[in-house]
Amino acid sequence: MHTESLAQAIEEIINARRSVRGFLPTPVPRDTIAKIFTLAQRTPSNCNTQPWITHVVSGEKLEILRQKIPENTMMGKMTLDYPYSGKYDGVYKERQYDAAAQMYSAVGIGREEKQKRMEVFMRNYHFFNAPHVAFLFLPEPFSLREAADVGMYAQTLMLTLTAFGLGSCPQTSLGFHADLVRAVLDVNPVNKLLFGISFGYEDKNDPINSTRMGRAGLADTTFFHD
Repeated sequence: MHTESLAQAIEEIINARRSVRGFLPTPVPRDTIAKIFTLAQRTPSNCNTQPWITHVVSGEKLEILRQKIPENTMMGKMTLDYPYSGKYDGVYKERQYDAAAQMYSAVGIGREEKQKRMEVFMRNYHFFNAPHVAFLFLPEPFSLREAADVGMYAQTLMLTLTAFGLGSCPQTSLGFHADLVRAVLDVNPVNKLLFGISFGYEDKNDPINSTRMGRAGLADTTFFHD
């Protein structure tokens, strides 16, 4: 493929990728999933350590988690392997509020409708009806440097999912149930849960998928030194 064609292809894929929050229950063929995750293995990492440990969950075990995670959330039974404050200041807080406002507006929920907003949030823990979830773990004693490698892996994975016509949504909220996920999937305790990615075929009729989040301008985030 010529350089111009490659550039056009990656531009289309990057612009097409977004967080999908409503999926069809239709399973993705296993050979397609295997192809996608094989391509994601091409992700660069520090000293080529490839520190990500990925558990792709479908079928019965996913349904167990789809039931138990919401139950544990409502009972306040949550465990995290890594600290998460979720509190932002300045422009970061503005972006957070704007994203929430767009999402709730897409489904016709006002700021004062707290119960309905909570119901929308709880869709996180039902994986937005997705038929598959990838849980991304980082084994001990790796830490921040290697967590960045897992982030690069996740982006490669989501772009590849997009290229194959699939939707995805990275969910740090799933990291709040590390012990439960490990128990259901029989994951070694040395593997620490960072987050999960729900994926599958987008439900184009779900109004929440009409949301289109903006991005900061280049000058707001990137500085060139000549």
